[in-house]
Amino acid sequence: MKILLISPATDAERRTNKGLMMPQLSLYILEGLTPKHHEVRIIEEETEPIDLDQECDLVGISCMTATAPRAYDLCREFKSRGKTVVLGGVHPTILPDEALQHADSVVVGEAEGVWETLLNDFQNHQLQRTYHDPVPDLGKYVPKDFKKIFKKRRFSLIPIMTTRGCPYNCDFCCVTNLFGKKIRHVPIENVVRDIKESGSKRFIFLDDNIIGSPKYAKELFRAIKPLKIKWVGQASVSLLVGDDELIRLAAESGCKILFFGIESVAEEQLKTMRKAIKEIDHLESAFKKIKKLGILIHASMVFGFDSDSKMVFDDTVRFLIKNKISTVSFNVLTPYPGTKTYDDLKNENRLTTNDWKYYDHNTVVFKPKNMSPYELQMGKVNARKKFYTTQSVITRLWGNLYSPLMYFATNLGHIKQVKVEGKRIERLKSKLFANVEN
Repeated sequence: MKILLISPATDAERRTNKGLMMPQLSLYILEGLTPKHHEVRIIEEETEPIDLDQECDLVGISCMTATAPRAYDLCREFKSRGKTVVLGGVHPTILPDEALQHADSVVVGEAEGVWETLLNDFQNHQLQRTYHDPVPDLGKYVPKDFKKIFKKRRFSLIPIMTTRGCPYNCDFCCVTNLFGKKIRHVPIENVVRDIKESGSKRFIFLDDNIIGSPKYAKELFRAIKPLKIKWVGQASVSLLVGDDELIRLAAESGCKILFFGIESVAEEQLKTMRKAIKEIDHLESAFKKIKKLGILIHASMVFGFDSDSKMVFDDTVRFLIKNKISTVSFNVLTPYPGTKTYDDLKNENRLTTNDWKYYDHNTVVFKPKNMSPYELQMGKVNARKKFYTTQSVITRLWGNLYSPLMYFATNLGHIKQVKVEGKRIERLKSKLFANVEN
């Protein structure tokens, strides 16, 4: 049987800056779960076009909320050609009934535990409408074709995942809807095997929080230290406070960049989040500790909380430059379906569009409390511009001299994207903001 697995782009005509693209892993896990007598082809639409007329028996499409409309278009095209289509990923997991309007079957949640069953059912003409294993076993090793992954990346970062689940359950996040609140672990020996079999020395851990379980994280860092690799990952700043051994072991195991979901530097907003760090001085102390170990900091910020005023943009940029943060992602609050934020804004009649392709954490799709949607959108755009000016890059360099080449390379990618974003918002101005009042 020929199986075609697709990760769609948000827009068939637009592509993300390759330097800022996150590596894919889910489709390669699906390939690894597929019995060897089947033929699998993987297409990431961000890196190559999709031939709708290619020969295949089954089409599997994995999508997020922003890529759901494109996924639905692909479903229609393939079904019109007589193909059977299965949808999976975050969005179909959150809204399976919506997804079933477009696909023949939907995988809810993770694919482990159901994919082989689905393939057998399909071959026996007994395909079910939905498949779901609420707590799949992560103990079984799943082989991956790392050569395929490597070819699709501009940089040689190989994606690895060691844990699933997040205990924080933030109002604006849907991670727990997909992976649950309990942190589950991939056996460390399987992680080591992935690293060795990839043949690479550069990795990105895709975990939502690589140190979510400190005991497991310490064991992992000790196990990969002898492999002499370099890696980047995402972590919670709060868990690093008071645990010097944890961050030391991360550095010794090859950590070069850590992504932190700081979200806000407004103390009023920090206190509403389910995180341990509630005060700005604690954040600054954590940053200094991380920098001393030679780890670059990438911060993720979110604008648009009800406590945010128009001052939040300049206040945030000043804080980030003052602390010489290496790089930053500036996002707008996005009410993803399945989250409390979405339910609250919908109930308050504050959503401004139901077109999922704009639910991308870069586009304002609701009415903020203390400014207009366009003011929020441009506040976010201008904050990014100010942070990535030449003067800012030079000022922040003095806090990142321990890794200057990596610092300049990562900043350059963001500087290029600033120009792209400005042009995109100008195109969307009349479509999204012209008739939306504060």
